[in-house]
Amino acid sequence: MKRRSFFKKTSTSLAGVGLTTSSFANTNNNNGSKNAAQVCVTIDEQDVFFYSDVINQSVRVVHIADTHLFTDDERGIPYQEFSHRMAKAYNQTTHFKTQVKTNPEEAFEQTLAFAKEVHADVITLVGDLFSFPSEAAIEWALSKLNDTGIPYIYTAGNHDWHYEGMEGSLDDLRDTWIEKRLLPLYQGNHPLMAAYDVKGIRFLAIDNSTYEINEEQLAFFTKQVASGMPLVLLVHIPMYAPGKKISFGCGNPNWGASTDRNFELERRPKWPETGHTQTTLDFHKNLFAAPNLLGIFAGHVHRNSIEMIKGKPQIVSDDNASGGYLDIHFLPMNNQDKKLIL
Repeated sequence: MKRRSFFKKTSTSLAGVGLTTSSFANTNNNNGSKNAAQVCVTIDEQDVFFYSDVINQSVRVVHIADTHLFTDDERGIPYQEFSHRMAKAYNQTTHFKTQVKTNPEEAFEQTLAFAKEVHADVITLVGDLFSFPSEAAIEWALSKLNDTGIPYIYTAGNHDWHYEGMEGSLDDLRDTWIEKRLLPLYQGNHPLMAAYDVKGIRFLAIDNSTYEINEEQLAFFTKQVASGMPLVLLVHIPMYAPGKKISFGCGNPNWGASTDRNFELERRPKWPETGHTQTTLDFHKNLFAAPNLLGIFAGHVHRNSIEMIKGKPQIVSDDNASGGYLDIHFLPMNNQDKKLIL
């Protein structure tokens, strides 16, 4: 298969999800200079509240990362030499809040039920929904998502397309298993980059599940910044922040072969000797310079955190395999609070 051949069949253009409006962030004043959107963020356990002067309608998001569904059937038998470790990794988990024993399927269903109960505008799925690309697990997840009747946005994680020990570069393996298994989750949109408007906020799903950003993704992001729309970035691997470990690898200046501790365990190619590409480093720099970026939501590390980089909040979710999720509220800022920050 020629790399990315199937991507030509999909579009990088805007895909509408939920209620699409013409609202946009006014990031240019009369002098042509750019003004950053003003944002206040409050976090209380899994509840996240975003207030901004560029938000005109409330938007409720249920954010899911790292469910690690592992159900398989007879179709997976030929791939068991590549799936056996991750097939056993999350058979039983402990709920992050109740400490009761649970499992990925139960946790996922409970989170979807919550999204339906609160009438979420959109469900965001930022990768490692699966422990490996099992046809049975993918079909089950699609059925459950469609049953909610709620729009959803998906971007892949490193486990979603990874059969451990299978030969090939990370880019080629990602392309192969997106095309063979994961493609329905993208609902006709480009798997590596897509924009979704939800009630005046533009959600950008950008696949960084190889830890890297390619030139097409950087160009796509640059175009979205130029739109002036309020932007929210959805990625699997968190963007590097000072003081964080290598697992916060996207844009991490210390990422590379010398710091790769898990390549043998995960049976994958070692990270490059040269570290990140310049394109990935440019993406990191441009991301946090974007005046209309409201924030970033990620997963991957199975632990809640918040980082502030140049005033931009990045919020990382606990793993859904243990019942974790984020209940995110994007809300207009009232006049009383505007006086505090404007």
